[in-house]
Amino acid sequence: MKINLPLRLATLATVTFSSLIPFNTPVKASTFEEQALNQEGVIAIARPYGQNKYDLLIIEQIPDKQACWAESGSNPVLVEPLLLNFDFTGICRRATDSNGYSIRVDGNDLGLDYLLRLVPRGGELVLVGTPRSGNYTEIVLGSTKGLASGFMKVILNPGWQFSKRAYQGKTLGHFYISGSQAAIAGDVAAISTPSVTATSVVNTTATANFQDITDNTYKTEIEKAVAMGFVSGFEDNTFRPQEAVTREQLISMAVDAIGTVYKVDLAAQPQRDMIPFKDVDSDRWSAKKIKWAQWNFLNIGNPNNTLQPTESITRAELIDTMRRMTIHLKNQLNLPREIQQTQEPVQFSDISGSWAQTVITQMSGYCGIATPVNEAGTQFNPDGKATRDYTAAVLQRTIECVKSEAQQASKTTEK
Repeated sequence: MKINLPLRLATLATVTFSSLIPFNTPVKASTFEEQALNQEGVIAIARPYGQNKYDLLIIEQIPDKQACWAESGSNPVLVEPLLLNFDFTGICRRATDSNGYSIRVDGNDLGLDYLLRLVPRGGELVLVGTPRSGNYTEIVLGSTKGLASGFMKVILNPGWQFSKRAYQGKTLGHFYISGSQAAIAGDVAAISTPSVTATSVVNTTATANFQDITDNTYKTEIEKAVAMGFVSGFEDNTFRPQEAVTREQLISMAVDAIGTVYKVDLAAQPQRDMIPFKDVDSDRWSAKKIKWAQWNFLNIGNPNNTLQPTESITRAELIDTMRRMTIHLKNQLNLPREIQQTQEPVQFSDISGSWAQTVITQMSGYCGIATPVNEAGTQFNPDGKATRDYTAAVLQRTIECVKSEAQQASKTTEK
């Protein structure tokens, strides 16, 4: 069944292209630099949500501005995030998900290899780096030193500190929890965390080497998508390129892909009333991204107010989502909303009469985002299931095309 996706323009602050990393040179994790921070001006917080669940919130206080948080008590230290009570723009900086923070060890950004999570253990919440692959071991970075209701301070273990990502001398918004193996493993007395062995630090300069995409048509684009961080493989070192993509998986990938262009704040509150989907519980793994996407640029669902998150997406629905994502990004970058044709559209032989005929044709002429099945022939197969390989490819094409357009607009402005 067709997904109805009426566009809803975002009301987020304008993002200028000058704040983006240049798109035309792929930026590998190891090329990012690190900027030191005043440790007293940054805090990691265990933020409650749902029922007995917590996620990580990192807040940075901008000097000489109104206080962003207040602390009280001990074991655990309770935190009142004052920024929730006022407009924190220009006063506080915050990161609420993996787009905004990652682990860095000995100069290696481990964001593509570890997820930062808060897990209950031994009467406290422990901040751990959970490996995305079975080849690495867990890293323990800190804990709350107790349990209580409400917001709790996460105290970093010895050897760990806050820093920020930088690129070509410019400090970016991404936070690191960084350390060195020497400090973590032995140079700090009475350290209580497991040491990070050499086998648990990965080489982030290496491209994804999935055993099942060697001969895949989209191999290069899959590797680029993985490097950008909005799609990943599985623990058995496979990508499973022919596996169908579900609605919630597509939304998750799309939101993460948008996060490579500007900072996505999943904690932002919608500025209009939104009716939650009946079949998406608030503690579902994809719930925050679904809510953010619904508010900002997608309105996905069925007449009975359900999303059916595990239903497979079709190739036509995928391309329609790319069109809406493109318009959203163009709006954020102050570009004309119209999708200009950059090449001759493909004359597909099997889309006549399809609800998405115009969209598919239009997006085939916009950087070749919509293309024939397996990049051969003239069939698009609009009602066929969108596979992981093609989904990764069109997401990567969409991001590159919008960035290219933004760069050209920036050059025109400078003349």
